[in-house]
Amino acid sequence: MLKMMRQHAKYFYVLFFIVILSFIFWGVGTVDQSNKVDLVAVVGKYKITGEDYRRAYDNATRIYSEIYKEKFDEDMRKKLKFNEMVLNSLVDNRVLLIAAENNGLKISDNELSEAIVNEPAFFKDGAFSNEVYVNRLRLMHLTTDAYEAVKRKELMIQKISRLIELSAVIPENELSSMSGNEETLKAIRDAMVNDAKEKTLKAYIEGLKKGLKITINTDLIP
Repeated sequence: MLKMMRQHAKYFYVLFFIVILSFIFWGVGTVDQSNKVDLVAVVGKYKITGEDYRRAYDNATRIYSEIYKEKFDEDMRKKLKFNEMVLNSLVDNRVLLIAAENNGLKISDNELSEAIVNEPAFFKDGAFSNEVYVNRLRLMHLTTDAYEAVKRKELMIQKISRLIELSAVIPENELSSMSGNEETLKAIRDAMVNDAKEKTLKAYIEGLKKGLKITINTDLIP
């Protein structure tokens, strides 16, 4: 049971935050009515292009391969419905972004600055380097303003996700009925906490979807 709970939570959280990272590289575009050819989905005012999907898919494939090694084969992809999971995660992130905006959630300049200076990709000799920061963004054809605007969105999604997860109900009664040493009980509780957070976040997202106009073009998904 413990192994299954850990695996279940790991699949969700790994993929969910991999997809958040796709915002950094490709941005979060609003709907452009003049160009619908490559739109995989539209979530409210936000679009998900084929390029967004491919980048998120490639990132997810790379990370899952690092985690599961040779186990991440075609059979696992089919079992997980991996293509669908990537797309659903892209949609879910846009849904949460809309929810954060509608609830007036903001990311302060201090929060943004702290996130950037603690990003290992911008480190040199173990510390943040503004030179590395600017050069890396230049390689991605991004200005600091463009990157920071997208980073705010990423942080908004993380913030509202944490707020939603705080409402998760942990089944303490189930834990109290279990026996084992302290380490085992802690591992079980951690798995139960992650499972409860995941279910709460998913339920919240599904509820929000009912009030949004969401269009998905499955023909563009390989």
